[in-house]
Amino acid sequence: MASDKEGTALLFSLNAGFSSARCPVGTLIGGPFVANSRSPPFIRMERPALIPSLDSLVPLALDAGRCVLSHYRPETRVETKSDGSPVTDADREAEAIILDGLRNLAPDIAVVAEEEVCAGRVPSSAERFFLVDPLDGTREFVSRNGEFTVNIALVEDGVPTLGLVYAPALGRLFAGGQGGAWQAEVRNGELEARRAMRVRAAPTGLTVVGSRSHGSPATAAFLERFEVEAFAARGSSLKFCLLAAGEADLYPRFGRTMEWDTAAGDAILRAAGGLTATLDGSPLRYDKRDQTHDADFANPNFLAVGDLRLLARACMDSEVSST
Repeated sequence: MASDKEGTALLFSLNAGFSSARCPVGTLIGGPFVANSRSPPFIRMERPALIPSLDSLVPLALDAGRCVLSHYRPETRVETKSDGSPVTDADREAEAIILDGLRNLAPDIAVVAEEEVCAGRVPSSAERFFLVDPLDGTREFVSRNGEFTVNIALVEDGVPTLGLVYAPALGRLFAGGQGGAWQAEVRNGELEARRAMRVRAAPTGLTVVGSRSHGSPATAAFLERFEVEAFAARGSSLKFCLLAAGEADLYPRFGRTMEWDTAAGDAILRAAGGLTATLDGSPLRYDKRDQTHDADFANPNFLAVGDLRLLARACMDSEVSST
């Protein structure tokens, strides 16, 4: 007959098989295990958070995109938020669609969404959470240039691990996760064949992407250290996607952005082999709260690169220029 001590050791040895980050750890109930006990203890399992696949998020983005396009007309009413940024019914309605879908797919994972945060509804900090921008590039939406996107990202331990960016007016969808990055055309609301994406090695003459609505003298000064062959102005998260697709090389951002603006595109870029980093070369992190210099979820200046050698060069040049 096993002793009480031996039985307890056996139970916890079996229980150790559930100790990975995505598997729950059991809890011993009822005291030490006795082999011939008529009322053996049991293991109470904590329910793991269900992590949706990238494929399961695609319909949410397409539905939100259809909603956004239903408001894509000249007479759309535009309001101004307290921070001076525009907001429309398209923002609010598309966000409601995404939030409802995420609640069904992953009810245990918190969601930080732009309009929810603006309304004061902010979930507590968590190791795993979604970041949602239902209409990234509202200015582009209002000006009707087509360069606006629906952004959905999953963040784990401060790192964007999954991202989906859909440009409904352009009919292009970009996605990335642990299995790599891909893009696809969307026709008549349906996803067509997927094409894998990978960043390219930086050529001598760089193609730089920058904001169509938020250019700055600091950006121009920074680019003087590189040989720039072409500059492409793009709105929303499309800038990250061009890097991920190997259509551009560098995206410097000297100006305010929020985490929901960048997380999805950043996840796609990382999945394609690139990186978004702060000016000291550290990977951009998420769930930044209680910042003394800025609001919760605000990003610092950053550099997004396809070829990581550009990041090393930019940081080295910054150090030289500061001495």
